[in-house]
Amino acid sequence: QVHAEQSGGGLVQAGGSLRLSCAASGATGRIYTIGWYRQHPGLERELVAVVGSDHTSDYADTVKGRFTITVDTATTTAYLQMNSLRPDDTAIYYCNVRSSLSNVWGQGTQVTVSS
Repeated sequence: QVHAEQSGGGLVQAGGSLRLSCAASGATGRIYTIGWYRQHPGLERELVAVVGSDHTSDYADTVKGRFTITVDTATTTAYLQMNSLRPDDTAIYYCNVRSSLSNVWGQGTQVTVSS
């Protein structure tokens, strides 16, 4: 069974930085993508960034130029470096691991950006 373990997050002032990690473990099969999504209160979960096993990536327009997603294929861990954080980045962030065997979500982590 695949498991996605998240770490990172927390409270930061506007303009600051945080890094999130997502480690995929278990019978992952062939991993296609690891992505980060976020959910603001009362709203739908939205894509933030996604990276493929070939290291190609895509970003939501709202985070382009500020966030960077990378993947360490040796450890099957993806990282989301978040710079120039803004109060509207405040949300619960979820990791998603999509593979040939499953599609799993991390437990979620709160990111709070104070103004």
